[in-house]
Amino acid sequence: MPRLFTAIEIPSPITQGLSLLRGGIPGARWIDPENYHLTLRFIGDVDGGIARDVMHMLDDVRRRPFELVLDRLDQFGGKKPRAVFAAARQNPELIELQAELERLLQRIGLPPESRKFTPHVTLARLRDSKTFEVADYLAARGPFRSPPFQVSRFVLFSSRASTGGGPYVVEAAYPLED
Repeated sequence: MPRLFTAIEIPSPITQGLSLLRGGIPGARWIDPENYHLTLRFIGDVDGGIARDVMHMLDDVRRRPFELVLDRLDQFGGKKPRAVFAAARQNPELIELQAELERLLQRIGLPPESRKFTPHVTLARLRDSKTFEVADYLAARGPFRSPPFQVSRFVLFSSRASTGGGPYVVEAAYPLED
């Protein structure tokens, strides 16, 4: 039973820049740079039939390539921080792509995603990190901004159940074409 999700891969030059942000929060579990991605839609554990339906349905996506920028660091969890991430700048093409994937996946019977789409690249997962440690980390990194990068495809990833994320396998790639 594969665990699936759709995502945008992060190109190597951006990954290298993000990897320089590793460290500085006691107890953080830093994501390996080769596993950086921007999740579009978590699908979850599905049987082979649903996995095939997902792969075929995603072939119907027709979108143009677009540019993306990661423009700030932030955290999820508020007073109990649980992750540090690089947030993507608001982008209509990204939002439209994610919304189309959501509609298509619901059409084949998957339940709607319950969480609001917050486009980001997770850098670290936090378990017992103190709020002030995370605040200090974010303050020390100042205003982070990646160079713009072209998104010319999205992928269907599979993963095994694990803590910390990865390794991820590209099951299928879907080009974005003019």
